[in-house]
Amino acid sequence: EVQLVESGGGMAQPGGSLRLSCAASGFTFSSFDMSWVRQAPGKGPEWISTILVRRNSTIYADSVKGRFTIPRDNAKNTLYLQMNSLKPEDTALYYCARKDPTKPWGDSDEYDYWNRGTQVTISS
Repeated sequence: EVQLVESGGGMAQPGGSLRLSCAASGFTFSSFDMSWVRQAPGKGPEWISTILVRRNSTIYADSVKGRFTIPRDNAKNTLYLQMNSLKPEDTALYYCARKDPTKPWGDSDEYDYWNRGTQVTISS
């Protein structure tokens, strides 16, 4: 059974840092592209970052570029999101998601597994 379990969310002050983790199981983690997606209250999902299997290439949304990084540890089957210089607008529910290898990027169903997410709240 495929499982993705996010953790590490919480409250932080503007300018602070948090590190989210996503523990993966039930599949060969190292063989899948992985992403972080967030959803702020009253808004739709926002893709923020992807790490590709190929060369461990990373891609970031402009809203987080230069502040967030998306490392992965294939030995631990874990995806991370290191978030620095946090802003109140980073407040959201953060999900890790597994890319469906049968779907092209940009497809409405490009991710095949999500979980419940972890809440991040940035406030002074």
